[in-house]
Amino acid sequence: MTDKQVLQQLKPLVNNPNLINSFTTYLDTLIQAQYKIMEQSNDIITVHRSQGAVATLKRLKLIRDEVNGKE
Repeated sequence: MTDKQVLQQLKPLVNNPNLINSFTTYLDTLIQAQYKIMEQSNDIITVHRSQGAVATLKRLKLIRDEVNGKE
């Protein structure tokens, strides 16, 4: 399956306001949890992992633009 086909399958998710809003809210919750982990961590490896998780979760928040072709 190509990237284009995968993106086409995601259109029902990103074009449904209720679903995308719930998904975004869930991502925000996960991001906040990662920030809390970073704040409380004494281990630099854990901080770096959380930073990577936050970056990935923030990218997922832009999924609607990616699926609909907006750059």
